[in-house]
Amino acid sequence: MSKTIDWGPIRALARRVLTEGERLALTRKETALLKRTAAEVGISDGEAKSALATEEGALGLLQEESRRIREGTRRLMDALHRLYQHKDKGDFVSARQEMRDVLAVEVVPHYRAIIAQGQLDAIADEP
Repeated sequence: MSKTIDWGPIRALARRVLTEGERLALTRKETALLKRTAAEVGISDGEAKSALATEEGALGLLQEESRRIREGTRRLMDALHRLYQHKDKGDFVSARQEMRDVLAVEVVPHYRAIIAQGQLDAIADEP
């Protein structure tokens, strides 16, 4: 994935709607944001279009996008922390396994391609 990801707008929308209780207005701008983010977090175009057909579906889509970003971030940060601990001890087998474990469950293409796979490739040649 070569393009820059900016999840600030979707996080702001999720905060306003899911936390502060603002109504989700399916404006052109919000619909485009939800569609773009769906692709970025591994939700198919068909699933996104179907969800955007109703206000309830759009709300569910926003919740799922927010969940994938939040959980993926947490999962990767935790795994990277453990990876560096293993590397510092010279345990590259365990360090690589941390990234393999993330790749086994991660659905967000950005996290898979840039962070998890990049980290795994970076230590592939270590003992």
